[in-house]
Amino acid sequence: MKVLKIGAIWCQGCLVMKPRWAEVEQENPWLETEMYDYDEDMEIIKKYNISQELPCCIFLDKKGNELLRLHGEIEKEKLIVLISEHKDK
Repeated sequence: MKVLKIGAIWCQGCLVMKPRWAEVEQENPWLETEMYDYDEDMEIIKKYNISQELPCCIFLDKKGNELLRLHGEIEKEKLIVLISEHKDK
């Protein structure tokens, strides 16, 4: 599983999620994540049809298919549960 994280410097929710994701990633070193900037990474924004509803997190399975898409601020505990549920997909 991989998580694509899309945010922007002007996004308040993104600023909240940045340290939250850092904790989750530190506690789950096996988790693969990639961070993209809404204003700079147009190829990814278009590929995944990302709206301005940020932050956006896209969970991908091992084949690169989208499993789940989340918008806004997500509690750390909920992220951990979702990551555990999709870990082996």
